[in-house]
Amino acid sequence: MIYRRISRLMACLSVCLLAACIQNDLPYPTVKLYITGMTVEGQVGSAIISNENRKVTLALEETVNPKKVKVQTLELTEGGKATIGPDSILDLTHPLKVTLSLYQDYDWAIEATQVIERVFTVDGQVGQARFYPETHEASVDIPVEQGLGLIDLTDLKLGPAGSTQNGTTGVPLLYWTRKGNFATAKVKVKYGDFLDEEWTLYVNLSDVKVGVNSVDEWTNVAWVHGFGLAGQDNGCEYKKEGDADWIRVDASELTHDGGNFTARIIHLQANTTYVCRTYSGEEYGAEVTFTTGEAATVPNMGFEDWHKDGKVICPWLEGEDSWWDTGNWGSTTISADDNITQPTSDVQNGSAGSQAAILGSKFVGLGSIGKFAAGNLFLGEYKATDGTNGILGFGREFTARPTKLKGHFKYTVSTINYADEAHAALKGKPDTCIVWIALGDWNEPVEIRTNPKNSKYFDKNDPNIIAYGEMNCGETVSAYKDFEIELDYRSTSRVPKYLLIVCSASKYGDYFTGGAGSTMWVDDFSFEYDY
Repeated sequence: MIYRRISRLMACLSVCLLAACIQNDLPYPTVKLYITGMTVEGQVGSAIISNENRKVTLALEETVNPKKVKVQTLELTEGGKATIGPDSILDLTHPLKVTLSLYQDYDWAIEATQVIERVFTVDGQVGQARFYPETHEASVDIPVEQGLGLIDLTDLKLGPAGSTQNGTTGVPLLYWTRKGNFATAKVKVKYGDFLDEEWTLYVNLSDVKVGVNSVDEWTNVAWVHGFGLAGQDNGCEYKKEGDADWIRVDASELTHDGGNFTARIIHLQANTTYVCRTYSGEEYGAEVTFTTGEAATVPNMGFEDWHKDGKVICPWLEGEDSWWDTGNWGSTTISADDNITQPTSDVQNGSAGSQAAILGSKFVGLGSIGKFAAGNLFLGEYKATDGTNGILGFGREFTARPTKLKGHFKYTVSTINYADEAHAALKGKPDTCIVWIALGDWNEPVEIRTNPKNSKYFDKNDPNIIAYGEMNCGETVSAYKDFEIELDYRSTSRVPKYLLIVCSASKYGDYFTGGAGSTMWVDDFSFEYDY
């Protein structure tokens, strides 16, 4: 009897333990956590957020103490918590680890960049000064015949605006030590309670008075960056390799910055080798050769190629590589007939092709169940549907540097009758269509997420952007009209890795904002490479 009671007791304990094990072993849901937005005091531009690398990069004004950066706002995936928050004081002199937590932990990094504008000029210098912040050194060249007997310092700024240099906020009095063909001087730079540096300045004697620093060669245009004697007649000449006659760059295509200058050479031929040389007064620098690039294009810019993948209409031929994509993958998840972007035989007058693209904004769904969808067409890939939201990869690999995007469009405008909370004020106003183009040096396509819980949208102030331009239209254009978007380059030397082009019948379609019935036609896109 006792044995039976013990056996039953052990059986009950086993069942209880088993139940406890089953309860404790139930897996938690997997919720990926993202930092979706962040601002700090003294920030320049918008935060750059990489979901792939789980990293946020912040640009700081030069007067911000990087050891004491105050967080203003921090936006996370809904439900997530972070080891920092608003009003936190961060030391961003090195990347800072931040952990996001919900059911799992995700480690992110916060890092900062800070650019200090520095100036060092002396009378009669050749070119511009060179700065070495890591070693706190700067140097400038002057002609040999000028000598080191009298060094006239005309401007100096080595720290943030408002720094003292040898105790003064103006140009300090320096004592130079001469050592053969150069002279040195020490400068004590202080700012606030976080910057205390000693810099060494060098003035060097140089027998080279004019030359080329670098050449940024594109396809039909090049920028020659040269140096010469400040205050002299400085400029550039060029010719095709093998030609006898030099062509002098017009003064209107020259920009000067002290002894440095840049010459823009236009109307060059693609895939061609040229020779350039700079001059300063009567003296010429060494000859430098450069070769222009090709006039690259993108497949299906006439929007002739389409096929159907199941219920989804796709802007490329079956079996071929895709360059363009649409939101049809998302809109057709609710209704097979809701391809919001389709081919059309309504082409622009004079087109060599027989197809164009028609982008129609509409409410996709049944009754009140559904969502507003903007007709769209973009370079890249529709990656996934997150509930009723899209995850997109904007951009295709591209290293050329066009100067303009040209094409043809027409538009039927509707009144905005759908809007999210942030764009509620737009309701009742005319919709707007948009075509925008960007070139940048991202290492991967730009991920776009429209789910409000972890949204990520394109930011045209992203520092990875090299060039950007857009065309907007908020009125009905009943016949095809030419458009031309000139790209605004933020650097002539940076080489792009990705090209983004986006067309939308509703400018704020990413935010599910626009007018049902807004319709855009686009046809025959092309690039221009000359100015």
